[in-house]
Amino acid sequence: MPDNSAINHLTGRVIGAAIEVHKVIGPGLLERIYEKCLCRELEIRAIPFKQQVEMPLIYKGERINCEYRFDLVVDSRLIVELKSCDGLLPIHEAQLLTYLKIAKIKYGLLINFNVPVLKDGIRRLAS
Repeated sequence: MPDNSAINHLTGRVIGAAIEVHKVIGPGLLERIYEKCLCRELEIRAIPFKQQVEMPLIYKGERINCEYRFDLVVDSRLIVELKSCDGLLPIHEAQLLTYLKIAKIKYGLLINFNVPVLKDGIRRLAS
């Protein structure tokens, strides 16, 4: 299962970067601040990513202009959805699962920075 090993390694590196951001600046800030800091940390760690990736929606063969974006797509294999909220809700997981389906990407991370210990704010999902 080389694919599982590779994606586990990649998600581990991204989680490590997120933990570093949380350790340095802590909880309670806006999502966009965490996104900028996480992008910087991914750059420092030489982890390839794209930020605010616009994804077209194809509905019954027609492109629908929805103007929605993924927070981060890491190494073209992992969608990272960031939150800074009181707690992760089922709708947050549903959102990420829909993103995975639309993008045809198998794995995603949902990271909520507004927690005392970041590991309590991380969900790994697969489509």
